[in-house]
Amino acid sequence: MTASIIDDARFGPFHRKMFLLTAGGQFLDGYLLSIVGVVVLGMSEDLGISASDEGLIGAAALVGLFAGGLVFGRVTDRIGRQLLFTLHFVVIAAASIASMFVNDPTLLGILRFVIGVALGADYAIGSALLSEWLPRAQRGRVMGMLITAWFVGAATAYVVGYAFVTLIDSGAWRWALGSAAVPAVVFIIARIGTPESPRWLISRGRVDEAREVLRRVYGEEATTPEAIESLQVDETAHGLGFAEVFRGGYLRRTAFVGLFWLLQIVPLFAIYTFGPTILNAFGMSSTNDSIIGSALISVLFVIGCLPALRLIDTLGRRLLIIWSFALMTIPLAILGLMPTAPVAVVIACFCAYAFFSGGPNILEFIYPTELFPTEVRATAVGIGTAVSRIGAAIGTYLLPIGLDLIGVGATMLIMAAITLLGFAICVALAPETRGRRLADASATSPVGATAESQAMGDRTGVSHDPSAVDR
Repeated sequence: MTASIIDDARFGPFHRKMFLLTAGGQFLDGYLLSIVGVVVLGMSEDLGISASDEGLIGAAALVGLFAGGLVFGRVTDRIGRQLLFTLHFVVIAAASIASMFVNDPTLLGILRFVIGVALGADYAIGSALLSEWLPRAQRGRVMGMLITAWFVGAATAYVVGYAFVTLIDSGAWRWALGSAAVPAVVFIIARIGTPESPRWLISRGRVDEAREVLRRVYGEEATTPEAIESLQVDETAHGLGFAEVFRGGYLRRTAFVGLFWLLQIVPLFAIYTFGPTILNAFGMSSTNDSIIGSALISVLFVIGCLPALRLIDTLGRRLLIIWSFALMTIPLAILGLMPTAPVAVVIACFCAYAFFSGGPNILEFIYPTELFPTEVRATAVGIGTAVSRIGAAIGTYLLPIGLDLIGVGATMLIMAAITLLGFAICVALAPETRGRRLADASATSPVGATAESQAMGDRTGVSHDPSAVDR
């Protein structure tokens, strides 16, 4: 039996490097989305902008993420991963530097939109490229770890922003916004020379180029006729295009990815963005106490990813996301039913929500890349990213309005209902892809299963019938 040169490879330094390079995009996403919140006060004073302008500037990057994911996911599937993997960081660096010199809020909003487009592109490009290189034994854990880079980037933005505000009396916001160019340039340099995905090359009929890439990464043993033939069987093109993700078996998967990501991100992004405001509404009148409480909740968002990363390949994808949504609903419901609860109970509920959100957080990067074939993988990630940013915009825009009009209790009950709906969607649609080769997990019919993968399933006790993915 011929082993798959990519799916059954030993996880090594090359894979670790690919993870770090891909994580750079998530780091910048967290950094760039958070840095505005740190310096918005100084920016508003210098430019004399209104609260409405502040909201538009804050939302501009999210709108850009929507557009970038939707457009560049498909572009990536058409022209390849490697070129765009570096190019869009040049745009981020240039737009960040340009932000230092603006005196017009409209221009700043345009630059933030451009940055968002580049970040949306990176979601699709980076996730697709990394997943197509990873061995199946580590794919779930490594893809899931990408979300931690987002939180690290957000935390770094708060530290850097605070430092600029403290050390520079005037125009600190300009330096803070421009600071994103530094990590962007670092990752531009680091990403130069990143190899193209051999899966994508073979799906486009460029077998000789794929063979050369495999030789560079794995050596001569990776280019035997048997190894190449096995990869060709996995990556045979079927002429899938953008419309295919909304047809047949893939429609169900597109609906699942978009809905679970949307329903997760609406309350999560609102809580993460407006933590101090929400805690203040629950009676934590001290600004310092609400900030400390919000910081504790933020730490739990990261900590919650750790057990989820261990459970992803033991409990499995389906059970992990179902139980996560169920457990996330409970603390939100308690907060909604007990808006006058003691501070300790409020903090405990928010921490529990943050901790239990680890499962959906890591699966944002796993499910879209496993459920769709190479021809439309980046397209699917882009669609998921676009839909999720609709949720982010809804959550951040409506939460302050909800607190003002209907109160904190009713607002939390609405968030609980949204999360409960996410639970129902996962029960109905969540597939299991644990232990499957990428080609098998992304197939919609048993025709895509190879005798080799079936034999592997017999040996490991994991079914490799692709039709089982959607059961």
